Amino acid sequence: MKPARFEYIPPTTLEAAVAALAAANGEGKILAGGQSLLPLLNFRMARPAVLVDLNGMKELSFIELRGENVAIGALTRHREIEHSPLIASRLPVMSAAIRHVAHLAIRNRGTIGGSLSHADPAAELPMMAMFYGASLTVQGPAGRRTIAAKDFFVDALTNCLEPEDIVVEIEFPILQHDGWAFEEVARRFGDFALASIAVSIRRGQFGVGEARVAVMGVADTPLRLEHVEQRLCEIAVDGRTPDRFAEMVTSSVSPNSDVHASAEYRKHLLGELAKRAMQTVLAVKG
Repeated sequence: MKPARFEYIPPTTLEAAVAALAAANGEGKILAGGQSLLPLLNFRMARPAVLVDLNGMKELSFIELRGENVAIGALTRHREIEHSPLIASRLPVMSAAIRHVAHLAIRNRGTIGGSLSHADPAAELPMMAMFYGASLTVQGPAGRRTIAAKDFFVDALTNCLEPEDIVVEIEFPILQHDGWAFEEVARRFGDFALASIAVSIRRGQFGVGEARVAVMGVADTPLRLEHVEQRLCEIAVDGRTPDRFAEMVTSSVSPNSDVHASAEYRKHLLGELAKRAMQTVLAVKG
């Protein structure tokens, strides 16, 4: 199939891109990697009047260390994140998660800004934004502003951006941890996740001192389970901890049934993944 007719604009500055979107009066779309948008155009599920192509803006593609954060430009391709030594050393959970993103051809073109903006509840990078507590820098007609990841994802395939807003970069805080794990189940490797969990801990004097837990595939947005993190820091660490952790996680989610899996199956998967993840985390000797 072929897309409906649209006006194609390849701006050379962010200001021009924002102006083009504003002039489109809500009928504009941004082209970054195109891995989600182009199929929608071809099936005519999306019919924008204006397509604003950001691919000429090379300044939006970077990975750099900024103090206690790693900043990633919105046009950075998945493959650049996958093969980045900085990501591997400072954001190891993301380095593990990115290998599960789709397939090689898609990782070669897909961008982090596009993935976050698409807000698919079964995509790894939105989950990583929640896990790390990332902040997104967005440019609109009034200038730049920062949005916390927890406020960015509103619903399935829905973010908080205005039609003329453009994600410019994302900053991920560097977590200190004594152990971490990422676990995911999909029907085939690279398919969207049926369930996934990311965990990291810092050991305290008597058990877990700090914890970070995020899940996806079991709600309309990725979730950070802060109450589970708190409870994990309140229990003694022993041989029963992985089972207790799995119970905490599964009691905190209410998945929906769909064509891919029932709610009960998703919850069961998440429990098994949580148990496996905690076993991995605790196996690391602090």
